[in-house]
Amino acid sequence: QVQVVESGGGLVQAGGSLRLSCIVSGLTFGDYAMRWIRQAPGKEREGIACLTRSGGMGYQGASVKGRFTASRDNAKNTLYLQMNSLNPEDTAMYYCVTVAGPTCGSASKYWGQGTQVTVSS
Repeated sequence: QVQVVESGGGLVQAGGSLRLSCIVSGLTFGDYAMRWIRQAPGKEREGIACLTRSGGMGYQGASVKGRFTASRDNAKNTLYLQMNSLNPEDTAMYYCVTVAGPTCGSASKYWGQGTQVTVSS
């Protein structure tokens, strides 16, 4: 059974930083690309970043480029998202998602329950 568990969300003031983590079990983590996706209330889902199985950047969302950095540690089955210079528009539920293949061109497969990030002005 695949489990995807995010952590690290919370309330932060504008200009602050947070680091999200995502631990995946039940599959060979290093075989699959991984995504961060967020969704704010009343808005569509937005892809933040995708890393290939080896950690190469598959894509990064324009709205977070230069502020957010995704990384992964295959030895720890963990995906990270370092978020700097946060602003209220970054307020959303953040999801960690496994991809159905080693590169970012494949579909999303397993989703975590999400971790809430709230940025106050």
